[in-house]
This record gives sequence, structure tokens and C-alpha cells, in this order.
Amino acid sequence: MLFKLIPIMLLQNSLLSGGQILMKMGLTQAGDFSFTLSYFMRLLTNIPFILCGVLFTASSILWMYTIKVFPLSVCYPLLSLSYVIAMLGAIFIFHEQVPPIRWIGVALIMLGCVLVTK
Repeated sequence: MLFKLIPIMLLQNSLLSGGQILMKMGLTQAGDFSFTLSYFMRLLTNIPFILCGVLFTASSILWMYTIKVFPLSVCYPLLSLSYVIAMLGAIFIFHEQVPPIRWIGVALIMLGCVLVTK
């Protein structure tokens, strides 16, 4: 059962993290944040922002399938893999610097995921 869950969760987490990365790209392109109609109209015509919605939708549909078929007590903790994937995106796409303490946190998240699947 878990051998089927892990690839599904990796895909779901990748879609979720990809959506977050595209959202940041779109928000960056849209300029300074403001609660104005013109700002939100810029977002609605912004390709990365639109694509983030597509990825979020796909991620949600896959999540619905996952929690229907597999135990929630295993699936939900595995969502934390999206933190790891998003951090890698921050490093490789946005060229962010990650301090060592954050790498320790990532290692603990991954260890937790291993323990949850045992």
C-alpha cells in the first residue's frame, strides 16, 4: 500500500510546491501588493499566477483521491514534503540562501516522513 502512496504524494507535493513557486513569480511580476481592483486584475492576467491556480487545482484533486484511498494519519504528515520541495525551488529558482539550521529542519522533516511510513 505505501509503495503506491509515496509516488502519489511526491507528485501531489510537487504540484503544491510548484503552485507556490509560480504564485511567488506572479506576485513578483505584478508589482507592489495592494488591495485594489487594478492589482487583482493584473494578477488575473498574469501567466505564472494563472498557472499556479492550475497546479493548485491538480494538487487538490490528487489530494482528494489520496485521502479517500489511504489513511489520513499517513497522508497528512507526508504533506510536509512540500516544504522541502519548495525550499529547493527557493534555492534553484529564486537563488535564496539557506542557513545550516534550516537544512537541519529539512532533515528532521524527511526523517519524520520516513518514520510515518514505517
